[in-house]
Amino acid sequence: MAKTPAAHVQAGEREVRISSPDRVIYEATDRTPEVTKLMVAEFFASLGDPLMRALRERPTALERWPDGWREGMKLATGPTDKEGDGFYQKRTPKGAPDYLEEVEITFPSGRKAREICPTEIAVPVWCAQMGALTFHPWPVRRDDVDHPDELRIDLDPQPGTDFADAVRVAGVARETLEEHGLRGFVKTSGNRGVHIYVRIRPEWTFEDLRHAAIGFGRELERRDGGVTTAWWKEERGERIFVDFNQNNRDRTIASAYSLRPKPGAPVSTPLTWEELADLEDPRELNLFTVPDFLADGDRWAEIDDESYDLTPLLELWEELPGGELNFPPDYPKMPGEPPRVQPSKKVASHWDEEGNRIE
Repeated sequence: MAKTPAAHVQAGEREVRISSPDRVIYEATDRTPEVTKLMVAEFFASLGDPLMRALRERPTALERWPDGWREGMKLATGPTDKEGDGFYQKRTPKGAPDYLEEVEITFPSGRKAREICPTEIAVPVWCAQMGALTFHPWPVRRDDVDHPDELRIDLDPQPGTDFADAVRVAGVARETLEEHGLRGFVKTSGNRGVHIYVRIRPEWTFEDLRHAAIGFGRELERRDGGVTTAWWKEERGERIFVDFNQNNRDRTIASAYSLRPKPGAPVSTPLTWEELADLEDPRELNLFTVPDFLADGDRWAEIDDESYDLTPLLELWEELPGGELNFPPDYPKMPGEPPRVQPSKKVASHWDEEGNRIE
């Protein structure tokens, strides 16, 4: 069979070459046709400013699925995991075009890397050529990569809860933010969760940002019994988990208008609060429906209009009981962190402050 010739996609003022344009990236479902590599590239190109508003000037990791995504495929857990079908690309891929810009970032380990820093729509389109479906931008701009300008509230449904529960909690979060003088912008996660973003002044550290997220999460727990900030899954129950650790250095979540590796090519889609309250099934927002949805305008068009003071949420961190919580397992041991031991395993043993078992 003859190889399909490369296609070209107009992205702003550039033409981006797409090889294997007919490669199937998403198989057809009962609600959506199949999606090809060319269609993914054209989708990102069509988004223009709304997608760039989420990515512009931000260090951005890529979630790549070079052979497309299928049910049962797995995302590699790290650079040494050779079994994954998809993987995170944190460093700029080889062969990047000369218009692709970079920025140096520092990982929690202290190691540094050059990461993609999108400045024009041709960049995410080229990333589609490399098999990228999901963009993972840092909550910083490249002129100051150590001081976040964005708080991200990740509402993650646990087993026994669903999207409707996340929507309910998001409503409580909106009221809480407004009472503290902050404006949140909401989007679907592209799966069952809900993400709320708040632009902040870049005056605080990642540690401050994470503490603000913990304080805010605890306030949500106080207001709604269906919310938890418990880091250990065995303690979460059937509640919505506020994933505070997504505000750490080198912790990112899918950007607005990213595709997700799920059936039907769902899109992490910005909404008005009223639209979120009326949405029953986030799968309705996908590669085929979002372009028409955007015809009514980007719901996050005003997100950069004002940056807010993080102090009210840091005051919640100081005032509400609970203290420090655990960091992700790949992080170095952090000051004040509890032992990294599952609560159920503490019963029969004693542990020192480093999480080492004492016989």
